[in-house]
Amino acid sequence: MHHFDDLDLKLLSELKKDGSISVPVLSKKLGMNSSVLYSRINRLVKKKLIKRFTIEIDEAQLGYEVKASVGINRDPKFKETIQQSLLNTPEVAEICEITGRFDIIIKVLAEDLEQLHTIIIDKIGKIDGIQNTETFVELEKTDKTPVYLSKH
Repeated sequence: MHHFDDLDLKLLSELKKDGSISVPVLSKKLGMNSSVLYSRINRLVKKKLIKRFTIEIDEAQLGYEVKASVGINRDPKFKETIQQSLLNTPEVAEICEITGRFDIIIKVLAEDLEQLHTIIIDKIGKIDGIQNTETFVELEKTDKTPVYLSKH
C-alpha cells in the first residue's frame, strides 16, 4: 500500500467533486503552486490511485427516468453465460457479483416503469440459469463523500 498525504487527499476530494476543474483554479482553491499540483496529479495517476477521469451523465435528460437495482440468484453452472447475456443487454448499466442473499446485483436504466417491467420479465427473467430476481427502484439518490476523503 502506498502512503498518501493530506495534499493528495485534498486533491482527490476536489477532483471527485469535479474532475474537470482546471489546475489553475485548483491551485487557487488549495493555495498551492500549479506545478506542484500537476506533479501530484501525475504521481497519483502513475501510482494508479486515479484510475481515470470521467464524467457524470444526467440519464433523465436522455430519457431514462427510472433506475433500478436488481438482485439476481443464479444457477452456478450458468455463471459465464448469464454474465455474457447481461453484458449484451443494453439497459444493464452495471453488473456486480456479490455475497449475501443474491449472487449478482445489476443496475438497470429504463424510460419508465412499464419498460423496466418488460426488461426484467422479457429480457433478464428469460436468461437461462437465472432462478429469481428482486427489483429495487431508485426513488432518490444522495451522494456522500467517501470515508477516506472525509477525514481530511
